[in-house]
Amino acid sequence: MKVVNGKTLAAMFVEGAHRLKANAARVDALNVFPVPDGDTGTNMNLTMSSGVKEIEHAGLSHAGAAAKTFSKGLLMGARGNSGVILSQLFRGFAKGVELEDELNGENTAKALQSGVDMAYQAVMKPVEGTILTVAKDAAKAAKKAASNSSGVEGVLNAAYEESQAALERTQDQLPALKEAGVVDSGGQGLVYIYQGMLAYLRGEERPEIDEGQVLESEENFDAAHQNLHDQLDPADIEYGYCTEFMVRLSEDSQPFDEHVFRRDIGRFGDSLLVVSDEDLVKVHIHAEHPGEAMTLAQKHGSLMNIKIENMREQHAALNHRENQEEQPAEAPVVPEGAYGIVTVSMGDGIKALFQSLGATQVIEGGQTMNPSTEDIVAAIEASTSETVFVFPNNSNIVMTAEQAAEVADKDVRVIPSKSVPQGMAALFVYDSTLAADELESTMNESLKEVRTGQVTWAVRDTSLNGREINEGDFMAMVEKDIAATSPSLETAVLEFLPQLISEDVEIVTVLAGADADSAVTEAIKTYIEENYRDVELEVHEGGQPIYPYIFAAE
Repeated sequence: MKVVNGKTLAAMFVEGAHRLKANAARVDALNVFPVPDGDTGTNMNLTMSSGVKEIEHAGLSHAGAAAKTFSKGLLMGARGNSGVILSQLFRGFAKGVELEDELNGENTAKALQSGVDMAYQAVMKPVEGTILTVAKDAAKAAKKAASNSSGVEGVLNAAYEESQAALERTQDQLPALKEAGVVDSGGQGLVYIYQGMLAYLRGEERPEIDEGQVLESEENFDAAHQNLHDQLDPADIEYGYCTEFMVRLSEDSQPFDEHVFRRDIGRFGDSLLVVSDEDLVKVHIHAEHPGEAMTLAQKHGSLMNIKIENMREQHAALNHRENQEEQPAEAPVVPEGAYGIVTVSMGDGIKALFQSLGATQVIEGGQTMNPSTEDIVAAIEASTSETVFVFPNNSNIVMTAEQAAEVADKDVRVIPSKSVPQGMAALFVYDSTLAADELESTMNESLKEVRTGQVTWAVRDTSLNGREINEGDFMAMVEKDIAATSPSLETAVLEFLPQLISEDVEIVTVLAGADADSAVTEAIKTYIEENYRDVELEVHEGGQPIYPYIFAAE
């Protein structure tokens, strides 16, 4: 096929997303560290699914408009580093063809390169041997094919074939991949997307999906998104209806002023999110009278994809507060004019700790449950403060938080905490009397003062840094380095503690997870009290999944 229009391009995107979804579990399994939190495939799948929701029924014939609509869906649905990079690849692609009615071989190749350029710009320190390299090499092959007068199918075929070769080369570019016997997971996900897009052009049969492979992760993410609405008692909800809809702009509504529209519709509620392009406006708002918001929006065009949910009834049905006296103390009331604080965490105990430290919004998420850009934006917009600090508390959420900061209509400062202990350390020095710039600098500095230890288990046999690890073994890590492994949880923990607790450590905080063992917890207390008499020890019930123990050494 030499040339494609917007409808064909949309179908290619949908097929690429489907091919990725069919193989998401395989991509998840490519995690270098054999821990039970491999979520690259899940993150990329859910990011692509967000794009599909935007484009699938848009019916856009203009190729540039179709690409832009798809990229916008990816932008708001991006989860994890892999999802953010993927959204930037397609954002750049859309920029490269925004004025094109149709795609040919030449502008398709240019768009692929535009996507690579934008993705590299989004990453602070690009690493070769990752999805970035796969995309870059594929774009080079596409350019060469275009110079030989290949059409869209020929260009995409060249990109796909080179992406496969580039994927295999990632093992030579990153020694950790070779030692673990895997290729880069993000690169593999991108190969599946290219494969699906090409398959559509060739008319190949769509593969079946084992829904069981993806159902659990999607349910987890749905639960995480729902928890964004679960933070208030039903009686405290001022605007009771979660309202989402799209507006297809009419010709006489042009030019559409998004800033004015956001200001006007904002009178009807809170948690407002507005995203628009030349043709469509997507709105999310918590309103007490949804009809008023939609009546205003209808002045600009026709309404589509309307969804209204009664949050009070949802809260009552979920019955999250049936044992009120056993719940953690409510978060302190933040005085008017103070900064908003958004944190990400998993586990009721850790959530309560962050609330006690002043968090005004806690997003349920972390390993295996990375929140999307839209989730973080909603939490930011829910704050009554104009300046909001965001703590990702996970290295795989930092880029998503930074992307949310760009989208949100507030002054957002991301404190790049890569673990729960780092987030806690930053909030320990939080001082609302400081100017925003000074406070940001102070909290950033505090991240350097804490070392993170985590204990989990191996999900497969592997070899890392010369250490043989067997499936089911417990692994204790200091930052990103594996410090001890053992079939025994207690042995793994006690062997790694001397590597975590250096001479200058004054405080050790232990967060016991859902899979913690009370006998092991007591052994940890005894070991530290006997061997580190000058170290202050705090033990909290964190309730986090996957990691039986998380340690903070300060």
